[in-house]
Amino acid sequence: MSNLDMSEAIGMLAQEKGISEDTLLHVLVDALASAYKRRPDAADEVVVEVNPETMEFSFIAYDVDEDGNWINERDDTPKKEELGRIAAQTFRQVMSQRIREVESERKFEEYANREGDIVTGIIQRTDARYTLLDLGRVEALLPQAEQVPFERPAQGDRQKAYIVEVRRTPKGPQIVVSRTHPGLIKRLFELEVPEIADGIVEIKACAREPGHRTKIAVWSNDHNVDPVGACVGARGGRVRMVVNEMRGEKIDIVPFSEDLADFVAKALSPAKVTQVIISEDGTAADVIVPDHQLSLAIGREGQNARLAARLTGVRVDIRSETQLAEGIPAGGRDADVEYADGEWRANAESGEMEWHAADGSVISESDWQAAAAVAPTEDEASASESAVAVDDVDVEAMVVSDTTDVVSDTTDVVSDTRGDESENDDGPASENGDDD
Repeated sequence: MSNLDMSEAIGMLAQEKGISEDTLLHVLVDALASAYKRRPDAADEVVVEVNPETMEFSFIAYDVDEDGNWINERDDTPKKEELGRIAAQTFRQVMSQRIREVESERKFEEYANREGDIVTGIIQRTDARYTLLDLGRVEALLPQAEQVPFERPAQGDRQKAYIVEVRRTPKGPQIVVSRTHPGLIKRLFELEVPEIADGIVEIKACAREPGHRTKIAVWSNDHNVDPVGACVGARGGRVRMVVNEMRGEKIDIVPFSEDLADFVAKALSPAKVTQVIISEDGTAADVIVPDHQLSLAIGREGQNARLAARLTGVRVDIRSETQLAEGIPAGGRDADVEYADGEWRANAESGEMEWHAADGSVISESDWQAAAAVAPTEDEASASESAVAVDDVDVEAMVVSDTTDVVSDTTDVVSDTRGDESENDDGPASENGDDD
């Protein structure tokens, strides 16, 4: 092969592998150095130089002394036919290995900076542990924990996913993607809403239960642009594209507000809120809603209230107007209950748990359980009183029952006596009648 043919071959190989010609020349130099050392009369060390224009190689050989210094510099460029079969085989192996390493490093650098980005892949394989997505030149791993429940895509389907991590492994870069990450919703809206991509509209917060429902809070940096309307689109076209990509997952878009009480009220949409009371430390919100809006504000299995709490970052307690009038505390808690201050600690010698009260008293767990077993609780005492009351009622009922039985027996005796008297009266009258 001439030098011109070699230059063309290197250019074609670099284009095929997607790497630069300079990188490929470095790989070629390393392979030639490894092949040179396989020669029987090879020097201890060698430096291979290449002229990229003429594609001429030169081998500068060195000997190594006892101190590790390179000495006896000389030109030891072999002829092509002098390399030998073993050297040629080594050259091919090293060349292939170096090209794979360069490709792997290039792919890692390409995707290492794309964490938090969205990719589109074709489902290549699916099993109980993970799903493989073909991204073109690399494969992405979609673990079972990052998959949406009840979502069963078929092999060959195209699917978008969110890059959560890029790992460097001996077999090459491993790209871990997710379908449950809230960032996937944000990236999908960036693709569908130009105002978000341009920075006019921002997604301030996102709360998601994958496969069921998502709430996002949007904010506009331009007072002439409605953030909710921009995300919904004409006749809901923009949000519908995101819903279709998420296989029908419901998405609520609410406007962000710097006023926490107003933000909590909007986060509970579509429920209408009467009043929002924020705690002094700003970590809890007491929400009052109309009676007919209570179930809507809480949502199925508390989903709406749970997502609103995640979206706003505060605890949300919801009460109806009737519950407020009846004095039911927020969250159903009894405001009159007071709990003793203290903590449980393990005894260093015995290992038994002990209660160290704030007043300095200490009681072991066994003594605590014994005292609890001996002392009846208020519920047990009331139950005992109820049992006594029931026993008294039962005694009175028994007395009444016995009295009723006695009266019944007396009535039967009187009835029998009257029956006997009737028979006695009828006897003589009948006999008198016969005599007549």
